Amino acid sequence: MSKREYLVTEHRKRIPTHPGLILKEDVLPDLGISITEMAKGLGISRQTLHRILKGTHPVTPGMALRLGRFCDNNPMMWLKLQQAYDLKIAEIELEDDLKKIPVHHGIFLH
Repeated sequence: MSKREYLVTEHRKRIPTHPGLILKEDVLPDLGISITEMAKGLGISRQTLHRILKGTHPVTPGMALRLGRFCDNNPMMWLKLQQAYDLKIAEIELEDDLKKIPVHHGIFLH
């Protein structure tokens, strides 16, 4: 498998890709293995892996460690991908509430 690097960048209107879709569309085809083989290698159930691949289950810190080991890459990458996805979803869901919160400039760290 060739190593790929995924940068987490923000695009105002686009929802970042869920890390499960990256696993489904890039990692599994590159490895040429089945979902059953991947789940077994990760030490998780096929159902859990299916939920991650569908984007309905998050990549937790523990799962990021498993994926980092399995894919021979940095677990932090998987967490950053999940965090970018979660933050954008929250931003969309809280859009109206966030507009009501006053902004206080120059008080805290940036």
